[in-house]
Order: sequence, then C-alpha cells, then structure tokens
Amino acid sequence: MVTLSRIYTKTGDSGETGLGDGSRVSKDHVRVAAYGEVDELNAVIGLITAHAPNYSELALIRSIQNDLFDVGADLCVPAKANEQPGAVLRVSETQVKRLEQEIDRLNAPIPKISS
Repeated sequence: MVTLSRIYTKTGDSGETGLGDGSRVSKDHVRVAAYGEVDELNAVIGLITAHAPNYSELALIRSIQNDLFDVGADLCVPAKANEQPGAVLRVSETQVKRLEQEIDRLNAPIPKISS
C-alpha cells in the first residue's frame, strides 16, 4: 500500500490555475469553468457506458464522449496571439456534421411540434 504524507506543488494557491500552454488564469475563469463542465459531462457519459453496456446507441454515446475529449483539449489550450482563428482546433467540421446527422436521425420518428 502506498502512503502519501504530503501532497503539494510548492507553488502556493493564489487563486490561479495553469492551462495547457502553461499560461495562468483565475480558477473562476470562464475557460476553466467550461472545461470543468465538459469533464463532468464526460464522467456522466462514462457512467452510462459502464452501466448500460447493451444500450442500442452505445456506439453513438462513445463517439460523443471521444468528441468531448477534443472539446476539453480545445478549451484547455488557448489560441496563440498570431494564430489563425480555428487553425489548431481539434473539433472538426466533420465531427459537427456527424453529430447533427445523428440528432436528425434520432428526431426523425418524433412527431412535429405544431404549437
């Protein structure tokens, strides 16, 4: 058994956290909150896959979970000052279109809302 008597980074806690590029932002920065929400959603999806291994849409759920890892990575690493917008995003137009097609497929059997 491993016993840890001290766990600390020796950097102190000034209310900041490090991003993927090494820059620091406030722990309540919208970027940190956003990737925290994505991580939480990913954890819930992990529970779904663990507790419903025969779910008919499991492949779709797993592909969404993989896409969410890309979203989290995009949120964790801010764009560089000289970077072309969207140049290094991990989330691609292909992923967006695939998700939209799946939404359309899942909504197809639902009657149209008339009011």
